[in-house]
Amino acid sequence: MKLSGYSISVIEDNEWYNKLIVHALNLNPDFTVKSYLNGKDFLKDMNIAPDLVTLDVVLPDVSGMELLTAIKQNNPATKVIIISEQDQIQTAVDLLKKGADDYIVKQKDIKALLHHAINKLRENKQLVDKIAVLESEVINKYDLSKTIIGKSEPIKKVLKLIEKTLENNITVVITGETGTGKEVVAKAIHYNSLRRNKNFVAVNVAAIPSELIESELFGHEKGAFTGANNRRIGKFEEAHGGTLFLDEICELDLSLQSKLLRALQEKEITRIGSNTPITTDVRVIVATNKNLHDEVIKGKFREDLFYRLMGFPLELPPLRERGQDILMLAKHFIEQFCRDNKIPLKTLTEEAKARLMSYHYPGNVRELKSAIEYALVVGNGPEILAEDISFISNELVPENNLQEMTMRQYELKILASFLKKYSNDVKIVAKKLDLGQATVYRMIKELSQVKQFS
Repeated sequence: MKLSGYSISVIEDNEWYNKLIVHALNLNPDFTVKSYLNGKDFLKDMNIAPDLVTLDVVLPDVSGMELLTAIKQNNPATKVIIISEQDQIQTAVDLLKKGADDYIVKQKDIKALLHHAINKLRENKQLVDKIAVLESEVINKYDLSKTIIGKSEPIKKVLKLIEKTLENNITVVITGETGTGKEVVAKAIHYNSLRRNKNFVAVNVAAIPSELIESELFGHEKGAFTGANNRRIGKFEEAHGGTLFLDEICELDLSLQSKLLRALQEKEITRIGSNTPITTDVRVIVATNKNLHDEVIKGKFREDLFYRLMGFPLELPPLRERGQDILMLAKHFIEQFCRDNKIPLKTLTEEAKARLMSYHYPGNVRELKSAIEYALVVGNGPEILAEDISFISNELVPENNLQEMTMRQYELKILASFLKKYSNDVKIVAKKLDLGQATVYRMIKELSQVKQFS
């Protein structure tokens, strides 16, 4: 049984002071107050489970410690405010150590103190409840069955492998083509793992200039270099107790790869400008669209770091190999876009489904999502028609050339087209392609070295 409103039980053996507390509390119409002159009568009503108990330290029949223990055992959520005489403060402090939430020294004008203490406890509870709801929403959002959408054999294999990573802290290396959902998988691993209640910190290595990446990862002290006006906490410290996701790990400079290796091996980092090592407890997940072993052979990736990272390789399949998952994902993106933009739900015609199923998706899931959102915006009526669907790379890469180009060549050709369209404005191109500017500059450099795109 639960009292209505915000329920408070008052336990005070002094009849006059009991009435004083009850009167002070009844001034708030939201409070439902029930009073007791001894501890035994309160214990008979333990099933009421009030939101709050005000507890006199010294009672004639039951000790304050005994009552506090009974209250917390019956309903741990019940808050307890100890009310004590001036000479009973040490007893009140002992009760605080055992789980009481606050204490007030007895005085005639107790109203203001009591209401302030209660408001503080209620605000704290609201904050805790809000955090719990947000954590629940995040965990629910990254529930594996809702995050990794699909029933194809390749995706079932991925799900089985992901489950193997959840009860341990093994380093995971996620590989796959651009747009296959590597960060989504990294978040799914984190929010379903033992570290779910700690931070998930993502770093796109390629999007950060090489001269800043060390500070980004390890932090720096004030005055460590020009422009270091304040101490900066690095991503390793920010992710302490949680997960650090390093995307596009192959773009990390060789000089910093050795520092990353040391951080992983020693489980400690040192801020730039400091000589004091800081212990870190971080699970690392990395991702790349390149073949790490090939990068080692080319001399672009340290062999010792390669073996340190390769705890649990997880390769994501390209969308073109996932069959009916394409339509499942399309339905998900339609529902998501319509819900977020408060527009009537649309469905795909059979012709539109056929068009989606016949496409090769060099941009994978990311490209499918863009195509669906575009179709929802340009289309009319309750259905998405085949002619509403347009793919970014369709005009850039002729269908009859699919077997003649690598995925990287597709990406570079798409980049070349966008650079031409937007007059070589790297900032705009990076935004349009959902890439970091540093990545675009690196691709431009690569583009200039490829004869067929020059």
